[in-house]
Amino acid sequence: MATSGLQHVAAMYAGVVAPPLIVGAAVGLTATELTFLTGACLFTAGLATFLQTLGIWKIGARLPFVNGVTFAGVAPMIAVVNSTDDKSDALPVIFGAVIVAGVLGFFAAPFFSKAVRFFPPVVTGTVITLIGISLMPVAFGWAQGPNPAADDYGSTTNLGLAGAALVIVLLLRRFTRGFVKQIAVLLGLVVGTLVAIPFGATDFGPVADAAVVGFPTPFHFGAPQFQLAAILSMCVVMVVSMTESTADMLALGEIVERPADERTIAAGLRADTLGSALSPLFNGFMCSAFAQNIGLVAMTRIRSRYVVATGGGFLVLMGLCPMAASLIAVVPRPVLGGAGVVLFGSVAASGIQTLVKAGLEKDNNVLIVAVSLAVGIIPITAPEFYHAFPETAKIILDSGISTGCVAAVALNLVFNHLGGGRAADDEVTSPMDPQPASVH
Repeated sequence: MATSGLQHVAAMYAGVVAPPLIVGAAVGLTATELTFLTGACLFTAGLATFLQTLGIWKIGARLPFVNGVTFAGVAPMIAVVNSTDDKSDALPVIFGAVIVAGVLGFFAAPFFSKAVRFFPPVVTGTVITLIGISLMPVAFGWAQGPNPAADDYGSTTNLGLAGAALVIVLLLRRFTRGFVKQIAVLLGLVVGTLVAIPFGATDFGPVADAAVVGFPTPFHFGAPQFQLAAILSMCVVMVVSMTESTADMLALGEIVERPADERTIAAGLRADTLGSALSPLFNGFMCSAFAQNIGLVAMTRIRSRYVVATGGGFLVLMGLCPMAASLIAVVPRPVLGGAGVVLFGSVAASGIQTLVKAGLEKDNNVLIVAVSLAVGIIPITAPEFYHAFPETAKIILDSGISTGCVAAVALNLVFNHLGGGRAADDEVTSPMDPQPASVH
């Protein structure tokens, strides 16, 4: 049970620590504060996993379901940071928005489980793809170095370390099997860090300064602040997160031969949303299901929810050990960038896999994906596109995930649910074909 639980932690560890690293760097946290934020996210991921696997009352799907910080919230949180004049207020604003979104999501869970038909693969696939695309610039920024003002920013040494980390991960994925293959990203970070030592790019100071035992002090970064624009943005993220979790529960139910019915989905969503609402109390972010761990359940055929709960216990212990959490702060930023290309690219790839199931031979679905992706990548390709809008509106508009999700849901309603649209089975042989290929 212990080794299987650790395997689940290894499979999702890089995904849990990446969001606090990205947001913490955007806020400008010190190495010590970054270690604290990372530990807090590990701790809250463990608590959320307990809620989901063990459950209390009508909370928790009671499936081998790992929960952790969702990637969907990263871009909107960075938008909040960028729109906040005093960066010390950024995290409290984010925490306040997550609390409200979590509470609203908790009460909406039973209704959302009935409304899931409005979030078919064409919507979820588009949104997941946008999550990966939106995070790629972060990986490219890491690859250049930690400080844009430094002389070695974007140097051949930094880019070489990023490339080495990327190659290491790819080689491990190609030539290893089983457990080692599952933790390829984690091993890539370790080996990449060792390679960086001769170049003077590795700093072990955070580990030396970190305590062995610690506790994520409630509201360490300040009491939560509640701003409408940030709340609306995180509510959109919550809808995306709940949609992903629903799809994951359906998939996991089939794998463990316990199909997830409406009641199970509602209970699972309550665990997601309650975990998210409680997470900011301990300085964590919004929590959601980790799809890679579902693949691990399918591969190992170990279906016990208590094994995953054991993994949650390890996450809690890591969160209570600042020295363990500080290890990720040792990894040079270029090495993180190289591994991030795989990590964030995998998110986009999983979205594309979902889109494959969306029926893109349908004319309506092609239009939904085309326009939603276009709207979603505006903040990436044209960062100043919304410069004339009020700052509060830009918090939402500068998040391609939020705008892309809203566009996908709205277009899906117009084309596939409301009357007056073209027939749902109109097919196209090419996305540029204005007429259906079939004749009725």
